[in-house]
Amino acid sequence: MNRPSRRNFLKYTTASGIAASFAISGTKSSGQVVGANDRVRIAIAGINGRGQVHMNIFGGMKNVEISHLVDPDSRLFAPRSAVVEKQTGKKPQCVQDIRDVLDDQTVDAVSIVTPNHWHALMTVWSCQAGKDVYVEKPCSHGIVEGRRMVEAAKRYDRIVQHGTQWRSDPKWRKYTTDIREGKYGKLQTASIQIFRPRKSIGINKPVAPPRELDYDLWTGPAPLSPFRTNLVHYRWHWMWDYGDGEIGNLGVHEFEMARWAIPGSDSPKSVVSLGGRFGYEDQAETPNTQLSLYDFGDAKLVCQQRGVHFDKPLRMSIDFYTEDGVIRDGKFTPHGKKQGEVIAGAPASGLPENYARAHFENFIDCVRSRNSDALASDVLDGHRTAVLAHLGNISYRLGETVPFSKQPETLTASEVASDSFESMKQHLKSDAGVDLSRDTYQLGPTLTFDANAERFDGSVKANQLLTRSYRKGFELPEFES
Repeated sequence: MNRPSRRNFLKYTTASGIAASFAISGTKSSGQVVGANDRVRIAIAGINGRGQVHMNIFGGMKNVEISHLVDPDSRLFAPRSAVVEKQTGKKPQCVQDIRDVLDDQTVDAVSIVTPNHWHALMTVWSCQAGKDVYVEKPCSHGIVEGRRMVEAAKRYDRIVQHGTQWRSDPKWRKYTTDIREGKYGKLQTASIQIFRPRKSIGINKPVAPPRELDYDLWTGPAPLSPFRTNLVHYRWHWMWDYGDGEIGNLGVHEFEMARWAIPGSDSPKSVVSLGGRFGYEDQAETPNTQLSLYDFGDAKLVCQQRGVHFDKPLRMSIDFYTEDGVIRDGKFTPHGKKQGEVIAGAPASGLPENYARAHFENFIDCVRSRNSDALASDVLDGHRTAVLAHLGNISYRLGETVPFSKQPETLTASEVASDSFESMKQHLKSDAGVDLSRDTYQLGPTLTFDANAERFDGSVKANQLLTRSYRKGFELPEFES
């Protein structure tokens, strides 16, 4: 089948409903095993924030060339390309549209660091075009999208790595393996805390986008809303059309490690979530305070997120409650003991920056070997982890407004979740000035999830939130079974 032109790529692949079959020879896209000395040419899509980390790490690898920098905001082209040229001696080509890259047969891989709403579509397009993919977390903006990414990687035999770099940390690997295998007793509950202050994004009036920014392209598959300066860059995280809130941001790193520690943790049986946006009024939509409870059967998972601006230190950690004691901050405290026992080699809590380079190197090694089984975190792992964030958000978004005097009975099945709710209330009272006798929060329904079908049992509204409407020209391709 002839390869569609750059201008016709999107129209062809989306209108057909079935992706084109590209025969690409002479590159890693041919699917052949290549040697360690063969150059891998990679395009980095999204170069404002996290994309600079990708530039630095890929630019420092032997026999890896950054061929393109891709971003709808051309204001970034001169400074970012200068950084790459200084590091590598070669100036990358800068383009606004990823389709310009997908038409280039000399490009082997695409590293996706865009807003979340572009992750799935760009991954699927890249797979269709014969490119391997490194996609940042969360891999998708919705559950249907994630499954479509898994299908695309398999259908086109592509290497797709998910950007949860703790998977490449040997300390986390041993730590979670020991917990999963019961070294400290049978796991009962994993409890995630993400306490990172986030300031208000304010209330801004619509204005004309900068002429250097292709805002239509930045919007992509999302609804085209008026441009505001508190969307581009980064603060899109807190808008449902583009982001998934903190639970889909930092939460994904913690979910990945918690899943690693929970036996048989492909997907939970049920979820309930609650919270709200407290402390200020702004245009953001996602909760800055959220508590979610997941039931995996033999074990439960609690995720508590606090984003109200406060002066206390940032905290990102996972506590593990077992039949024999508690694992917290690298120590195991048996029941009845006051002093914890230091776990040798335990990973440190905090932001997931350690072993980022190893994760990127693992991806490049697999691009060369064509061995997707050797990926530290493949797209299926990424999808299953992102599902947890999406489940929590779906329950929350379907919630009803209730007074804080109303105790969430759905949390009574977990002592850890109940205690977390009480702790959350005290935090809101002291740090956000919430009047617990008068103010309200949003309490979501308990949703039962069929992991095999990836659908909810008995909730039409929840199933509607499994996917989204796509703008014409940016539809997510479907595949025939």
